[in-house]
Amino acid sequence: MTFLRSSLFFLAFVLNTIFFALIASTFIWLIPEKSRFHIDGAWSRTNLFALKVICGLNYRVEGLENLPKGSFIALAKHQSTWETIALIHILNRPVAWVVKKELLSVPFFGWALRAFRAIAIDRKSGRKAVVQIVKEGINRLDAGLSIIIFPEGTRVAPGEKKRYGIGGSILAEKSGYPVVPIAHNAGQFWARRGINKYPGVIDVRIGSAIKTQGKSATEINSEVEEWIESTIDRLPQCTPSQ
Repeated sequence: MTFLRSSLFFLAFVLNTIFFALIASTFIWLIPEKSRFHIDGAWSRTNLFALKVICGLNYRVEGLENLPKGSFIALAKHQSTWETIALIHILNRPVAWVVKKELLSVPFFGWALRAFRAIAIDRKSGRKAVVQIVKEGINRLDAGLSIIIFPEGTRVAPGEKKRYGIGGSILAEKSGYPVVPIAHNAGQFWARRGINKYPGVIDVRIGSAIKTQGKSATEINSEVEEWIESTIDRLPQCTPSQ
């Protein structure tokens, strides 16, 4: 039953993504930039609703009061596809993602990423990618967008961790914008590989905004990593129902 429900959600997800990607890539240039987030916000809410109804997977958030009113850099744990859907709705503001450049070639989804001014980097280019994140990130932040970055760079299974890349923290150091750390346990219900989505409630924690002025990128990165990893250790450890 879990597989059947998950397959049905996947179909709904694909159709929903095609629909909103066509709208975004066709009409978004006619919409003021600060209002464009209503389109990807609708995509996010629709998928979250479908996930709840079809798969019985819901979520709860603590720490919304920690979100700054202005632009900021969100550094989040990356365990599954869920957070790439949910964070748009949870943050509820114009955002730009830092993504691997290969995603721009994905039909429909890549079109939407271009429309919403994603920062597409070559993860193998090292310092060149960091320079790009800083240059384009400051441009987006000054334009009123917030930036979402997964510092580990790839999806990591629950209980595991990878080295936190410093690109987002360098952007914070150079720009002076605050950093918001985000932790969650989505990977326990929606694995990084496989189609099954298990019923339950994903816990999301949003940390207090970290002031970055006067701090080095290394200090910012260490503070973010410490908060995210220690917070994940305190989140409920669930055994999803089969």
